[in-house]
Amino acid sequence: MRMYKITLTVPISHADAVRRAVGDAGGGKDGNYTHCSFSVAGKGRFLPNKNARPFIGSVSVLEEVDEEKIEFVCGHDVVKEVVAAMLKAHPYEQVAYDISPLFRLEDL
Repeated sequence: MRMYKITLTVPISHADAVRRAVGDAGGGKDGNYTHCSFSVAGKGRFLPNKNARPFIGSVSVLEEVDEEKIEFVCGHDVVKEVVAAMLKAHPYEQVAYDISPLFRLEDL
């Protein structure tokens, strides 16, 4: 099955909820394990413009937030459902995430 790695950032306060939503939707499944992910702490920075409705911070004020970068694998068969669950659980108006194809030795 075609697999992807999805990477996103989320405020630490919402990291557990996002991980749970992703796992419950089928993301983070690897062999006989579910809800698998890797996280690392970091700083997110953004400047909301006049049209933004920021969850954290204020319009026109540069913000710095303690965030987690979360990575997990996801099968092609559930990727749309997993991203929808991730976005629903995430508090930000604009979620920073990317999806990369994942190649494993057995796929080559």
